[in-house]
Amino acid sequence: MSDLRPEPTPTAPGTSAANPTSAATTARPVPDKVSLDGLEQRWDTAWGEQGTYSFDRTAERAQVYSIDTPPPTVSGSLHVGHVFSYTHTDVVARFQRMRGKSVFYPMGWDDNGLPTERRVQNYYGVRCDTSLPYVEGYEPPFAGGDGKSVKAADQQPISRRNFVELCERLTAEDERQFEALWRHLGLSVDWSHHYQTIGREAQKVAQTAFLRNVARGEAYAAEAPGLWDVTFQTAVAQAELEARDYPGHFHKVAFHASVDGVDTPVHIETTRPELLPACVALIAHPDDERYQHLFGTTVRSPLFDVEVPVLAHPAAEPDKGAGIAMCCTFGDLTDVQWWRELQLPTRSVLVRDGRLTREVPEWITSERGTALFAEIAGKTTFSARTAVVDALRESGDLDGEPVATQRKANFFEKGDKPLEIVTSRQWYIRNGGRDVPLREELLGRGAELGFHPDFMRVRYENWVGGLNGDWLVSRQRFFGVPIPVWYPLDAQGEPDYDHPLVPDEATLPVDPSSDVPPGYSPDQRGVPGGFVGDPDIMDTWATSSLTPQIAGGWLSDPDLFARVFPMDLRPQGQDIIRTWLFSTVVRAHLEHGSLPWANAAISGWILDPDRKKMSKSKGNVVTPMGLLEEHGSDAVRYWAASARLGTDAAFEVGQMKIGRRLAIKVLNASKFALTFGSPEDRARLLDASLVTETLDRAMLAGLADVVDRATAALEAYDHTRALELTETFFWTFCDDYLELVKDRAYAGGAADADVPAASASARAALGIALDTLLRLFAPVLPFATEEVWSWWREGSVHRAPWPVAEPLRAAAGDADASVVGAAGAALAALRKVKSEAKVSMRTEITRVTLAVPAAHTAGVEAALADVRSAGRVTGTLDLVGEDGEAVVARDAELLPPEPKVQA
Repeated sequence: MSDLRPEPTPTAPGTSAANPTSAATTARPVPDKVSLDGLEQRWDTAWGEQGTYSFDRTAERAQVYSIDTPPPTVSGSLHVGHVFSYTHTDVVARFQRMRGKSVFYPMGWDDNGLPTERRVQNYYGVRCDTSLPYVEGYEPPFAGGDGKSVKAADQQPISRRNFVELCERLTAEDERQFEALWRHLGLSVDWSHHYQTIGREAQKVAQTAFLRNVARGEAYAAEAPGLWDVTFQTAVAQAELEARDYPGHFHKVAFHASVDGVDTPVHIETTRPELLPACVALIAHPDDERYQHLFGTTVRSPLFDVEVPVLAHPAAEPDKGAGIAMCCTFGDLTDVQWWRELQLPTRSVLVRDGRLTREVPEWITSERGTALFAEIAGKTTFSARTAVVDALRESGDLDGEPVATQRKANFFEKGDKPLEIVTSRQWYIRNGGRDVPLREELLGRGAELGFHPDFMRVRYENWVGGLNGDWLVSRQRFFGVPIPVWYPLDAQGEPDYDHPLVPDEATLPVDPSSDVPPGYSPDQRGVPGGFVGDPDIMDTWATSSLTPQIAGGWLSDPDLFARVFPMDLRPQGQDIIRTWLFSTVVRAHLEHGSLPWANAAISGWILDPDRKKMSKSKGNVVTPMGLLEEHGSDAVRYWAASARLGTDAAFEVGQMKIGRRLAIKVLNASKFALTFGSPEDRARLLDASLVTETLDRAMLAGLADVVDRATAALEAYDHTRALELTETFFWTFCDDYLELVKDRAYAGGAADADVPAASASARAALGIALDTLLRLFAPVLPFATEEVWSWWREGSVHRAPWPVAEPLRAAAGDADASVVGAAGAALAALRKVKSEAKVSMRTEITRVTLAVPAAHTAGVEAALADVRSAGRVTGTLDLVGEDGEAVVARDAELLPPEPKVQA
C-alpha cells in the first residue's frame, strides 16, 4: 500500500509537531460500508504486532506515567464489574500516553490464597493432606465442574506439593482466558510486563520484604488470641472481617456471690453459655452503682464452681442487659481487650476445629464441674450450648427461658460460620494498631495521597484510626508464599521460637517445608537437635501489598524500578481501601519511606436490577464476554466510562446500546468528512488556513472549548465529564453543523483545484474537527477511532498527541461558538415546518419568516447562507425579532408537490 500522506505533513490544529503520530502503519482506503464487526480482533492483532502500547524503557522518570494495575483474583471467571473498573483505568492510561507520557501499564494475576484453593478443590475433586507424600505424574479424579459435586470429606486427599501443582495448572488456564477477555475489551496493557502473585519473582519480593520487616522489628511472631475460621482452619485478620446478623438467644444466668455470708445470685446475660467453663471474671462499669459492693470480691460460676473476680472496666455497658458481663477466654474481641488490659488468666476451652477441648481443664475441680465438662468435651459449640443450658435449668441457675435475638457476629469474608477466638502462634506486621507514632505517620501518608474522588479519603482515615491490633499476616493454608523461617529443635524436639532461622536473601525464594536452613542437612528435619520449617504461608494481602515492587522490578530490575516507583496511580475498588490500599501504604512506608503512588482512583460498585452490589458470592454477576460480542467492546466501554469514580452504577444494557450507536455514528460521520477530495490531497483537510467561513470558525471555537474542558476533566480523573463534553459536542456537530455545511462541502466537485473557497473552508473544518474528535474519543472508543484513523492517517490514533486548544482558537479567530447553535436552531425550525406539513426534507421553501430571539440573531445572520441552503429556502427568508427563547418559522410557503400522473 502506498503512503497516502504527503511529506511534509501540515500540523493539524490540536496537535503538536514535537510529538508526532507513530508511523508504524500507513493509511488505507475508506471502506464502501462501515461496520463495527471484527474491529476488536483486527486491532488487537495490529497493536500487538506494532508494539503500540509498549513501555519505553529509556524514558526518564519525569516522562513516565506508571500504574499499579489491580491483579484480578484468578478464581474462575471475570465479571462485568471487572470490565467496569478496568475500563476506568484504561481511559487514564490512554489519555496519559497521548499526553506524551511513556505509560507503564502492567498486568498481574492474583492467583494465591483461599479462592484458588477452593476452586481447585471443586474443579478437580481433591483436598490437601500435608501428611501424604508427593506422587509423580499425579492426575486428579475430575477435571471440570464435576468435582464440585463431591463432598469435601470424599474429595481425594493429595500431598501439598501435588495440590500446589494443580493450583498452578488451573490458574494458568484461567489466566489465558482472562488475557483474552482483556484484549477483547481493548485494555492498552503492555503484555510484556506481567506477573503472578505466586510466581518466583513475587515470592522473592514478598519473602525479602518480610525478612527485612523482621530484621527491623516491624514483623514479629506471638502466641495470642485471634480470630479463627473453624471451616477453613486458618487465622483471619481484622481487615477480612464482615459483621453479619446471626440468630441467637440471651440466657439470664446466675453467678453466686457471698454477701454477709448469704449466697446471693448475680445475674449476667449471655449468648454463649457454653463458654461458662472459660470464664475468668465478671466485668461492670466503674461508675455502676449496682456493683460497687462487688468490686474486689469474687463470685462462683454456675455448674463449674470456679471462683472468678468482679472487676471494673470502662468498656462495660451499664445499659446493656444486666450491666455486668462475664469475660471468657475468649468469646469476642471485648473479652480479648479485658483479658489484656486487666491481665486476666487464660482459660481457653475452644480449640481450632471449633469444638471444646477433649480434656477437663485443670481449673475445674468440683465433682459436678468435672462431670459436666467430661460430658461436653469434644462437642461442637452448638451441642455444648444445648447441654449447658439443660444443666442450668436443672440447677436453677437459668432465670427464665432463653430469649431469641439477632446479634452481630464476625465472619471471615469468605466464610459461612461465625469466627471463634482461638489462641495460636501467628506472625504480625506492625501497622499502627498498637504503635501510636506509626499510626500518626500512616495517617500522614493518607493526607499526602491524592484520592479520586476525595471523599474516599475518610474511609482510609477511619480505618487507620480504628485499628485495634497489628496486621496478622500468617495463614494456615497450602497455596501461597511460604513464611521463610525455620526453628531449631531442642533436645526434646521442641521448637525454639525465640531464635528463628532465616535464609540469606540471595537464596530466596525458599519453601521451609522442603528446603533446608543454613548449617543443617535434610536428615535433621523434625529430629531433636535439628530443625522444623514454619508450616504457614503469608496471607494474600502480604503479597498483594507489594504489587508496585513486584511489577516494577524492585529486586530484579533496579533500572526499571527507578523509572516507575513511586507509581503515579493505584486504581481499585472502594471495598478494599482497608486491605489492599492500606497494606500497600504500610509496606512502602516501612521499606522505602514513601508512598507507593501519588494518586488512588477508587471505582464504585456495579449494582444489579435490585440495586444490590454484584458479586460472585451473591450469584448475581454477569459474565462480560457475551456482552462484548453482542454490543461491541466500544459500547460496553462507553457504559463503563459513563459512571464517575467512586459512584455506584447500575448494570444497563440500554446504555451500551447508546454507546454502540455513538461508535457507529463516529464511523459514518468520519466517512462523510473523508469523501471530499482525492486520497492524495487529504492533507488539505488539516490546512487551517483554508478555514475562512464564519460558521466553520465558530464550530472550531466551540471545539477548542471542549478540548480545554475535557482535558481539565481528565487531569482531575473525571473521565465521565470528559466523555459528556465530547459526546454532547459531537452530536451537535452531527445534527447541526454537518447538516448546515453539507451542500457547501459538496460544491465544486471532487477535484481540489476546482473547489471554491467556501467549500474548501467547510472541508478543512470537517477534517480538523474529525482529527480532534477522534483523539478526544480515543480513550473510551479505542476500536472505532483507530479504524477511522487508519482510513487517512499513518500510525495509531493512540500514539497521536492529545489535542490542544490553541491551534483551534487560532483557526477560529474571533468567531463566536454560539453561531453553530443559533444556526442549528434556525435549521430545526425550518425542518419542523416540513415535518408538520408531512413533506420531504428536500422540499423547497419559497417564502418564510424566522422569528429569532435577540441572543440568536447575530448567529443566524452570520450563517444565513448555510441555513438557506440546508433548509432548501429558494425564495424569501425574512428575519424578525422575537421575545421568546426558541427560533420559530412562520408564514412559510412550500413548493407545491408535483401532481401525480394517472396510470
